[in-house]
Amino acid sequence: MRVLLTLLVLLAAAAGGAYYAVRSYDAPGPLPAKTALVVPRGGLAEVAAALEREHVVAHGWQFRAAAIATRGQGGLHAAELEFPAAASLHQVLVVLRSARPVQHHLTIAEGLTAEQVALLVDRAPALDGETPLVPEGSVLPETYNYEYGNSRTALLDRASRAMDRALDAAWAARAPDLPLAEPKQMLTLASIVERETGKPEERPMVAAVFLNRLRLGMKLQSDPTVVYGASGGLGVLDHGLTRAELDADTPYNTYRIAGLPPGPICMPGVLALKAVAQPATTDDLYFVADGSGGHVFARTEAEHLRNVAHWREVERVRPRPANP
Repeated sequence: MRVLLTLLVLLAAAAGGAYYAVRSYDAPGPLPAKTALVVPRGGLAEVAAALEREHVVAHGWQFRAAAIATRGQGGLHAAELEFPAAASLHQVLVVLRSARPVQHHLTIAEGLTAEQVALLVDRAPALDGETPLVPEGSVLPETYNYEYGNSRTALLDRASRAMDRALDAAWAARAPDLPLAEPKQMLTLASIVERETGKPEERPMVAAVFLNRLRLGMKLQSDPTVVYGASGGLGVLDHGLTRAELDADTPYNTYRIAGLPPGPICMPGVLALKAVAQPATTDDLYFVADGSGGHVFARTEAEHLRNVAHWREVERVRPRPANP
């Protein structure tokens, strides 16, 4: 009789333990809000310690027991993973075994210079390694996804390959009579178009004006190229262009040099490349700001001078912001 009682007690204890284990496996965990955590490489003990430290699980030993009991369901991944609020041990293990790593996003905007892109990549969270040299015009502006620990070099390599593909496609689809000898010249002109206007619908018109000038041997006279040279490649100045800067004899001063500058002045986007490859059909040779964010175009110098006078009048009567 005593042996039977002992056996019954052991069975009851085992049943209760099993019931508790099941309840713990599916019970809500302590995590107060959805959280991304870098799960370390190493053994189960290291993973359990990290999860307990970040309050993903209440007890590391419970997690280890659950992971061992369900090891037939797959290995645990070391990556940056996102855990839902109040995740149960079951949910934590599902995340560790099957969830996609957290995706970070880096947006390279159209018109940024190489220095600006390098600074952006250097400051991007979760990337690893030093930022390599970024040649001007070498990366395609768009949003790039990456995971924790990806290298800065690898991300910029992807962006560079994307630019190569976009430039190759634009060059292959170019109009037959463009006065451009090689893809690099298309890239350079597209970068100028990119900095001249932020309106997509204007880019084919701006491209046409510069291409018409190249055909006639006229100087491009583009302010953004002068800014690029005067700023040492930064692409912005803390003041308006001065007469001395417009008269400076630099390779990027298209008021003084004939033809294109020696290279791009920014990272042009796909639309700027397409605008140069397939420009508008027009004889216009001039354009100037219209005072509302766009430009007005002209075929003759006399018409252009009237447009300039109108723009100056708009600027003269425009309300000035009050000094702080």
